[in-house]
Amino acid sequence: MTGKTAPHLWLRHEDRTTERRTPVVPDDARRLVEAGADLTVEESPQRIFPIEEYEAVGARVAPAGSWVSAPPGTVVLGLKELPDQPAELTHRHIFFGHAYKQQPGAAALLRRFAAGGGALLDLEYLVDEQGRRLAAFGYWAGYLGAALAVLHHRDRLTAPLRPTGKDELDETLRPAPGDEEFTALVVGALGRSGRGARAALTTAGAEPTCWDLEETRDLDRRALLAHDVMVNCVLATTPVPPFVREEDLDDPARGLRTLSDVTCDVGSPLNVLPVYDRTTEWTDPVRRLRKEPPLDLIAIDNLPSLLPRESSTDFSAALLPQLLDFPAGGAWTRCLDRYHRACRELGIEEGDSAHA
Repeated sequence: MTGKTAPHLWLRHEDRTTERRTPVVPDDARRLVEAGADLTVEESPQRIFPIEEYEAVGARVAPAGSWVSAPPGTVVLGLKELPDQPAELTHRHIFFGHAYKQQPGAAALLRRFAAGGGALLDLEYLVDEQGRRLAAFGYWAGYLGAALAVLHHRDRLTAPLRPTGKDELDETLRPAPGDEEFTALVVGALGRSGRGARAALTTAGAEPTCWDLEETRDLDRRALLAHDVMVNCVLATTPVPPFVREEDLDDPARGLRTLSDVTCDVGSPLNVLPVYDRTTEWTDPVRRLRKEPPLDLIAIDNLPSLLPRESSTDFSAALLPQLLDFPAGGAWTRCLDRYHRACRELGIEEGDSAHA
C-alpha cells in the first residue's frame, strides 16, 4: 500500500444495538495509517474500543452513519447488515452480506448495490486460492455457541445476555459441585467454529462427540438424537439432507434437550436445521421448540459480539494483511467476481460500476 494508491477506508458504526465488535481494532488502524491509508472511523458508543483510541493513531473521526455521504471511491468497512436507506448504494462495502445463499432480503440488498453502481465485497467470500476464508469469527462463534448451550443446560444462563471477557466466561463454564454430567455432540467439529465449540465444552468438563464430513455423509440420526446437547457448526455450501427434521422433534425417544445453531442459516435452502423460522436474541436467547420431551434452541447470529474484545482482535489481525493489499490482492478480485456472479444468477442488471 502506498500513499498514491491507498484507498480511503471508512469504518462505519454498526446499526445493530447488540453489535460490539469491529473489523479493525485501534492497533491495526495505526498500521493502516502508517502504511498510507486514509482512514475515517465513525463514532460508535457501543463499539468495544472507544473512538479516542482511533483518533490517537491518526484516524479521522466522523459522526455515526455519515458513510452515506462519503466521497466517491471510499470503501466502507463494517460487519453486519446495513440500514434500509439509502435505496441506492454507491460505494464498495466490505461486510458480511449474507446475500449469496438465497437468504431473506438477499436479492433486495444486491439490487441496491446494482442500482447505485457500488459493490458488495462479502467477508465470508474473502478466500485464498484454495477457497479457505482469510478472516473469520468462527472460532469464537463456536466457543460461545457451546458455552451458552452448557450454561442453559445447567440452568445458569441469564437474560439478557451481556458482553464479557473470556476469563469471566470460563469461570461460569467450569463445572461446579452438583453439576450433572451430560453428553454433547459437535457437528462440523474440524472447522474453526467446531474447534471453538470443542474448546468451550472441554472447559465445561465435557468430552464431546465430534462429527465432521465423514460422519454426516451417512448420518446416524438415532445417535445424534441420543445426545443431551448438540452444537451445529456446519456451514453448508451445497444442499445436504437436514441433520434434524420436524419429525425428529416429536420422536419420543429423543434425548436431545439443547440445540445450539452457531451457523444460523435460517431461511436458506442450505439450512441443515430447518426446524425453526427465526433466530433468537440477546434479550431472549432461548426458544422452546417442544414441551415434551423439552427441546430448547439457541440461534444467535452475532455470538462473537459477546466476547467483543477477543473476537475483534483476532479478526482484525487476520483482515489487516488483506486491507494492506487492497485492492490489488487476488482475494478481493475473487470477492468482486462473486458479487457480479450473484447478480447474474438473480437476473439483476448492474448500473454504473465505476466505484466497483
